[in-house]
Order: sequence, then C-alpha cells, then structure tokens
Amino acid sequence: MPLSPEQQAEIDHLRARARPTLRAVSEGMEKHLYRAHPVLDHGFVRAIDYMGDDSAIVQAARVSYGAGTKHVQNDEGLIRYLMRHWHSTPFEMCEIKLHVKLPVFVARQWIRHRTANVNEYSARYSILDREFYIPEPEQLAAQSSINNQGRGAVLEGDEAVRVLEMLKNDASRSYDSYEAMLSQEGQAGLARELARMNLPMNIYTQWYWKTDLHNLFHFLRLRADAHAQYEIRVYAEAIASMVADWVPLAYAAFEDYRMGGVNLSAKGIDCVRRMLKGEEVTQESSGMSKGEWREFMGVIG
Repeated sequence: MPLSPEQQAEIDHLRARARPTLRAVSEGMEKHLYRAHPVLDHGFVRAIDYMGDDSAIVQAARVSYGAGTKHVQNDEGLIRYLMRHWHSTPFEMCEIKLHVKLPVFVARQWIRHRTANVNEYSARYSILDREFYIPEPEQLAAQSSINNQGRGAVLEGDEAVRVLEMLKNDASRSYDSYEAMLSQEGQAGLARELARMNLPMNIYTQWYWKTDLHNLFHFLRLRADAHAQYEIRVYAEAIASMVADWVPLAYAAFEDYRMGGVNLSAKGIDCVRRMLKGEEVTQESSGMSKGEWREFMGVIG
C-alpha cells in the first residue's frame, strides 16, 4: 500500500488542524492538501503547500499592464490572453510544494526538469524500504520498432511470465544483499552510502518538489502527454487533476492552448494555406523532411 497506517494518521491530524488565514485560498486545492493520491503500486503524490490562485495570476498581470486593463478584460479572458501569447511571469506568481513517492528510474527522468526546488530522501542517512515498482502485465512491452524511446507490442504468455519473474527475483535478491551488507546490529558491514549502490532502479524513493505554475505547466505538457513514458505520465496526470482544482481558469487555458493546441512551422502554415486554396501538396513539394511531413499530416489529419 502507498501509505502506512502511521502516515495516514499523520495526514488526518494535519487536515484536522484548520486555522484562519488572510492568504489567498483556493477552495479546490484545500480539498487536496496533505491527502495522498496513489500512483503505481507503492507511489503517491500529495500537495503539502501552495501559494496563489487564479486571481494571483490576474493581479500580477495587471500590475505589469496597468490598471486600465481591468476594465477591458475579465479574469478568464486575461488569463487566456496570457497563455495564448506565451506570457510566463504572471503564472510564476503561483507555487506548489508536492511530496512524491516514486521509483528511482522515474525520479531520474523527472529531475531533468531543473526549474524546481528538490529535497530527496537520503539513503546515506536512512535505510530504504523494501518496496519496488513491478509493472502490471499490460505494461510489459517490447521495444518499439519505430521509436527508440518508446514501447511496442505488449508481451504475452510465457515471455511475460519470464520477464515478470526476473523483475521480482532480481529486486528481492538485490535488497537481500543490501540488508546483508549494512552495518547494523553489531555487524561490521558497509556504510549506508556504499551499500545503496547495489539497489535496483525500481526501488522507491521520496522527495519534496516545489515549483511555480509556469514551470509546472511545462512539466505537464511533456509528461502528461500520451507519448510520455507510462510510469511518469501517471504521476503527471495525478498532479494535473490537482492543478485543475487549484487554478481552474489557468488550467482550462493550458488544456486549450498547450495540451490541445499545436504549433506549426512556417513551412506547415504555408502548406495549410496552399491546401485551403485547393492545391495538392505532397511531402516532396512541402519542403519538409519525411519525419516533419508525417507529424504535420498527423496534426491536420
């Protein structure tokens, strides 16, 4: 289970300590605070703290544009304008701090998003738990034959059973060796900082991850996308559901212009204009490479 009884008791205690505040409060995010959203087999995401709401974005924008803007556009219209024209700083006025429990290999992919403050559980100081990510059978897939970063067909039958057993056995054996090497209970073994190097990449770690809304949207655009690796995508989707409640106007604009929208190159726009005039455009006459043309046709159908 993602949460132990002790962890759940702590969450219940924190949620029971309601206090008055003069801060801007998002009712949508308040229902998520401290609560753990289960992800994968042992992971979770929970919001620890946040700052700002939709009104904070609008307030910051009107400081930069002048008070007159307030009489011209409503809040939703202004937020959509900011998103549409790639104005980033007003969205940076909102921040969120998350507690995430995730497999190490997911964390190493996640940490590439460097515009965040991160503090990770220390395996030099503490002993890691015996918890590993073991994929569900439907997530056991072969390497894609057309995408060097992606998955192909799902493994079936004896091959799926063989791979699943290898994952379970290797993880368990590595942890047994880790425990056996540790200096504890009078045993003169290895220091924790050395013993940890024998652990597999599917063991779980935890961290606090704090970022602003602009950079969080960038993370979600890449990691909540259907092409992202499943194991990080499910974390992004759990975060997205919280963000949608936290800043509903900003998230709706994000869904419309970033997740649901597309960017066309100058060549792509030229091809669309030629097609609208009735011209038959091919890959050869488009000026695009085969890869570009394939992506372009995927967008316009």
